[in-house]
Amino acid sequence: MTFSCLLRRLTATALLAYMGGCSNLSYYMQSISGQMHVVEARQPISEVITNPQTPPALKRQLELAVAIREFASRALSLPDNESFRSYADLKRPYALWNVFAAPEFSIEPREWCLVFAGCVGYRGYFSHDEAQHFADELHSAGDDVYVGGVPTYSTLGWFDDPVLNTFINYPESELARLIFHELAHQVVYVKDDTTFNESFAVSVELEGVKRWLAQRNDPQITAAFERSQQRHEQFQALIASYHGQLNKLYRSGIAPDAMRVRKAELFSAMKQDYEKLKAEWDGFTGYDRFFESPNNAHLVSVDLYTQRVLQFQRLIDKHQSDLAAFYAEVKEIAKLSKEERDRVLEAGQ
Repeated sequence: MTFSCLLRRLTATALLAYMGGCSNLSYYMQSISGQMHVVEARQPISEVITNPQTPPALKRQLELAVAIREFASRALSLPDNESFRSYADLKRPYALWNVFAAPEFSIEPREWCLVFAGCVGYRGYFSHDEAQHFADELHSAGDDVYVGGVPTYSTLGWFDDPVLNTFINYPESELARLIFHELAHQVVYVKDDTTFNESFAVSVELEGVKRWLAQRNDPQITAAFERSQQRHEQFQALIASYHGQLNKLYRSGIAPDAMRVRKAELFSAMKQDYEKLKAEWDGFTGYDRFFESPNNAHLVSVDLYTQRVLQFQRLIDKHQSDLAAFYAEVKEIAKLSKEERDRVLEAGQ
């Protein structure tokens, strides 16, 4: 993308934000500034690899990222463009920090509407302090909140998204997952339906990793992925169990004080169940921070990404793993209203 084109897009964003009011303007200005920093930090991966000052470990990971990126377009029919063909070191641990929020007695996410992405169930910040400040405001107003670091994100093809320092050192299967996931957002994206978008991308990433590992034919890497995936599925099952119990509680109509006590009991029980589950994981502690002080917003952050994954996986099976045909059907479903989309996906169960 040329600089003049980039400037036009960012200027248009700022003008639309200004029309939406001062609070929107402040938010969009941090978004523009953050995205510009990412764009300016990009370097072609080939140049980083050939630079004699690049550490050998980083070179190996970048070479792996190149192979994964080529596989994504060749074997998964994902966009063949300049996304994930450059590298950027942002000098921080995460690309973004997402703020999730839900009312005290609900597991329905708060949503925020953005100029190009539509309404989404989170709000992203390039600064942890700004994200925490916004979360504190929501908490003061009575919401449950959760601030989660995000290793990468998709600009939906507006920019050439780079490989980032925030995830380049991930294990091979996790590196592949992220690249496949973010490229999937460029295939299909529906405004105002976070669950549809994220569940679709997760289904693509899982299918992609399965195929990547099959062609790699490395038992050690495959075993590591299977252990990771088993932990993740157990984590999701635990969250889903308490999601259902809390949803039932919030719909029960009991007095707020009694509901508050029962809510605390359920989250305490969830933490205890997590400790029991973790005992089976040979010292893995990757979900510890999530369970430090869980609340409704934590559950929301998981549900948004997983709610319809199985339904999309059934569509992949329906097309006998022909991803091009799968994408074509999903694009047709995406044209429907949210109610019709949900109905079509649920009918395939």
